[in-house]
Amino acid sequence: MVKIHLKKGDESQFLYETPVDTPVDDVIKDVTCIYNGRLKVQRLCADIEDLSLHGIVLPPNMQGLTDEQIIELKLHDEWADKCIPSGGAIDTKDKYGRRNGKAPNKQMQEVLNKTIQGAKDMISKKKVDANVPLTQATVTEAISILKGAVTIVYPMGLPPHDTVRHELENTEDLSGTQASTEIIEEPNASLWWAGKEFLRGKKLSDFVGKNDKTKIVAKIQKKGQGAPSREPVVSEEEQKKMMAYYYKKQEAMKKLEADGEDSYLDAAWADSNHLKRRFHGISNLKFR
Repeated sequence: MVKIHLKKGDESQFLYETPVDTPVDDVIKDVTCIYNGRLKVQRLCADIEDLSLHGIVLPPNMQGLTDEQIIELKLHDEWADKCIPSGGAIDTKDKYGRRNGKAPNKQMQEVLNKTIQGAKDMISKKKVDANVPLTQATVTEAISILKGAVTIVYPMGLPPHDTVRHELENTEDLSGTQASTEIIEEPNASLWWAGKEFLRGKKLSDFVGKNDKTKIVAKIQKKGQGAPSREPVVSEEEQKKMMAYYYKKQEAMKKLEADGEDSYLDAAWADSNHLKRRFHGISNLKFR
């Protein structure tokens, strides 16, 4: 199985595994689905965190209004009477005026928060370091456990305008948001490795060779953006070690120059004939 460490720009995303003879079209389709799926899980986790803290989303005509304005306009949130969290609600006002401020109790918040952390762990970038590939099944499972936790806390369901419900029912409208710029639709996706684009209609082996145990770093992006920047020859960690080594060497030379002594010339590494004497077996001779 070929392992592909997928990146978006310089940011690591996940590890993907597939046979070397897989068609490029299938690889791009699968990788794009997982990539967009991770984004969906991240959005869901953020929305459910807000749900846990401040309750359900207010109707569009009540969002952003103060309590006085709501009373003055004689507005009423009918969904607040229907969508009550299990065990009752606690008052936690949303300073942005987007949610109704009727949050689940502490026990139900814990259910949501534990599930959120579990879903995040399932799609975590740390799995790349652990050499654990990510699959569509794992992403689907992460969404499923989030849906299950929301159902436990809100057995009567969520309002039709709630963002969590839209995400779970795949009816979310992300137009005009930052999230929409991150999504890459499969027909507009391109995959690059070593400065070359994986061309559709070919197989993965046409680019990475026949070795089924190859591991590469590939980058996903939208078509028409040109070739992405290549991976540096030296990793950031190796570069830090090299800088530390040369700094240490530079400081040692400065100290020798400051001492004004030539004692270092007596060292073995400074003796130009040291290697020659070692070959002749006379490097450790002592004279009285």
